[in-house]
Amino acid sequence: MTAKRDVTPTYEGRAYTRPDDELVDQGLQFDIGTLLSRRGVLFAGAGAAALGLAACSDGGDSSGSGSGTTASAEDLTEIPEETAGPYPGDGSNGPDILEQSGVVRSDIRASFGDSTTAAEGVGLDIELTLYDMANDNARFEGAAVYLWHCNRDGEYSMYSEAIVNENYLRGVQVADADGVVKFTSVFPACYDGRWPHIHFEVYPDVDSITDSANAIATSQIALPQDACDTVYAEEGYEQSVENLSQVSLETDGIFSDDGGASQLPSVSGDVAAGYTIALPVGVDTSTEAGGGGMSGSGGAPEGGGTPPGGAPESSTG
Repeated sequence: MTAKRDVTPTYEGRAYTRPDDELVDQGLQFDIGTLLSRRGVLFAGAGAAALGLAACSDGGDSSGSGSGTTASAEDLTEIPEETAGPYPGDGSNGPDILEQSGVVRSDIRASFGDSTTAAEGVGLDIELTLYDMANDNARFEGAAVYLWHCNRDGEYSMYSEAIVNENYLRGVQVADADGVVKFTSVFPACYDGRWPHIHFEVYPDVDSITDSANAIATSQIALPQDACDTVYAEEGYEQSVENLSQVSLETDGIFSDDGGASQLPSVSGDVAAGYTIALPVGVDTSTEAGGGGMSGSGGAPEGGGTPPGGAPESSTG
């Protein structure tokens, strides 16, 4: 009789990490392996198109106005270090999405895992171009970006009571040969006390993202006022209209030091087709990363900002 052999399932030539589980449950490291093996194919096919996209993202001036103009790569400065706030979901204060299989994704509109609920709102494409300032502003290929923001109601998945079991509007992407990462999302709300914003952390590589202490930059994107005014006139964003009227880039607890001059992206598009924002991000690994963590402890945080829905109240959002 022929002895029965154990056959470990494989995917794209790689053995399952967890042979008894489904492909989608193989864990973050298996997902990373899949991503990296596909990147070689994607880079070979992207070529000139990727270069063209990166070139487009470098334009603009440095006026720092609410219209969304942004500094060019030639005038690049290090992205300001900001708090990650109380809702990072990176394991620094409880919930940790960065250990979960499925977090490496470009489209962050829907939850993954036990839920597939999608966040509603006006479409928003986010493009960041990373520059390695310690290496003559070279495009930061291979750096990983974890990005997250609130939903149309000003709530944060994994924290706010109504959506504590969701993990949408959070995801990781790895910079391509031109230092570019892209996310497909929805336009976030303006909640009480904070200018509309998007959080992100930069890691030196995708293997580092499972520990938030490895972040080499933590910052926020300030959304341009013109786009905010237009989007918040749409159904579903009603509460954002009043909240936006009570804050400005000059009074916001995060952006007030310079009016968000280096954190305002360029913007294009409209409500019907969705918006696209693009921002050059200078990362200087020769300086100490001073962001992350949570500012304030108890009571009203410095800079204000308390999303609705039972989220923690101990820090700036």
